[in-house]
Amino acid sequence: MTVLNKARGATVLLAAALALSACGGSSGDQGAQGGQGGQGGNGGKQFSVALNEPDHLTPGNTSSSYSITVLQALFDTLVVIDSGGQPQMRAAESVTSQDQKTWTIDIKPGQKFHNSEPVTAESFADAWNAVAYGPNAWTNNYYFTNIEGYADLNPEAEGAKPATDKMSGLKVLGPNTLEVHLTEPFSQFPITLAYTGFAPMPKAAFTDLKAYDQAPIGNGPFALDGAWAHNRQIKVKKFAGYAGARPAKSDAVQFKIYASRDTAYTDLRAGNVDLLQTIPPASSAEARKLLGDRYVPTASGTMDYLGFPVFDKRFQKPELRKAISMAIDRQAIVDAVYNGAFKPMSSLVPPLVPGYRETACGEACVYDPAKAKALYDQAGGFTGTLNLYFSNADPSYEQWMQAVANQLKENLGIAGIQFRKIPAADYLSTLREKKEDGPYRNNWVMDYPSPQNYLQNMWGEGNRMGWQSKEFNDLIAKANAASGMEASIPLYQQAEDVALREMPMIPLWNWQDQAGYSGKIDGVKIDAYSPNLDTITVK
Repeated sequence: MTVLNKARGATVLLAAALALSACGGSSGDQGAQGGQGGQGGNGGKQFSVALNEPDHLTPGNTSSSYSITVLQALFDTLVVIDSGGQPQMRAAESVTSQDQKTWTIDIKPGQKFHNSEPVTAESFADAWNAVAYGPNAWTNNYYFTNIEGYADLNPEAEGAKPATDKMSGLKVLGPNTLEVHLTEPFSQFPITLAYTGFAPMPKAAFTDLKAYDQAPIGNGPFALDGAWAHNRQIKVKKFAGYAGARPAKSDAVQFKIYASRDTAYTDLRAGNVDLLQTIPPASSAEARKLLGDRYVPTASGTMDYLGFPVFDKRFQKPELRKAISMAIDRQAIVDAVYNGAFKPMSSLVPPLVPGYRETACGEACVYDPAKAKALYDQAGGFTGTLNLYFSNADPSYEQWMQAVANQLKENLGIAGIQFRKIPAADYLSTLREKKEDGPYRNNWVMDYPSPQNYLQNMWGEGNRMGWQSKEFNDLIAKANAASGMEASIPLYQQAEDVALREMPMIPLWNWQDQAGYSGKIDGVKIDAYSPNLDTITVK
């Protein structure tokens, strides 16, 4: 999932810590909330987690990792991703297919929502139809494009109303069996089901979707405890009726909402908050000394890139794009801007994704000013002003773009460089509408650990660069139709090679998250997606 500020982001997904800054919204009462069971409340053993304000708390309507941190406490998805990037069953008993196109999902019986409604196959079908229904305009709508009948819920004609609100590709075969028909084979389908956008919703949600967004009823180990106090806090408590595989080990969690990471880190140092997922990179060295074993660096699925508007004839030569890549000293920028916390990259996908190759890019991603200048001259150089685009969502974006500008001036002799700092709210629309006329900052927060999530979404059909490659698209289609992850990897790698050969967008660095926690808690486990709040105990 692309975000303006991961400070994954998520996946999405499946991203852990920094993503879109949230919008507010009025808080509403959820009538069914009173039926939520649990224990703990304001008493018992509880701990606090630093968080930025989420944008939404409906699973299908947010890709913000701030929201996902809360939602992963409130909801159990069908599968979960293990440390090796493989799907393991959670709410599902099995996810199977003979042809990668028709999938059968068997759901574990006996699971309940926080209002005591049973979790059934229909709970998932109802939720997915709501996300896919165009007029709802929910963030995760596009995740369902490959399910048969999606087009009927999203008519192309402007202003047209869908003839139905249910996808024909979802078949409820029984209380605990859902059959999913895709438009084409997709070997990565089980992995996508780990994303919170595929979480179930109870019948009570559909009486008032706006109110549900303020007080979601989930099926996870924690239930909401009171109203979402916007820009202040979100409280959850242990759900006594939880029948899943990860019962909460504490009684309650308070998500304390902060406007900045720096303030949250100050509170962590002072003992005013127990867990911070995103220690500012500039404070990482100090935090490592201060916290000792309670400082937890975690590999991230978030990548930063520099994209090129290849629809502009000045950027159409791969040699020019490669020259710019080789003129950038990634390690020097990481050291200066991120205190050495991030990892320079020579691959389009991060290390935690299956199929990652450390040096996939070859010399085109190796800092070599002499070769860069020779290649730049061979490409005919660049005339005019080079505009560099980035959003104002985080000060570090301008810092590293300034470093890039200095290196391009020194190593390639590009004298005329100007910055185009765009308001965060307008940045993605600027790129989508192809209004940029120069290289731009792009990043991706992993939704699920598959090369497809990066390659197809950023380099495939309709990409922001205006890059077109039938060879690339054909390889992605073959990988998607492969018999499984293992068979798909070589095909995704071939597609990555095509993209790296032409370099319409170059990899820069992989984010490394730095979390820290207080001495009050134990059992802290943080993966690439989010902290496992259910495993945390209070001393």
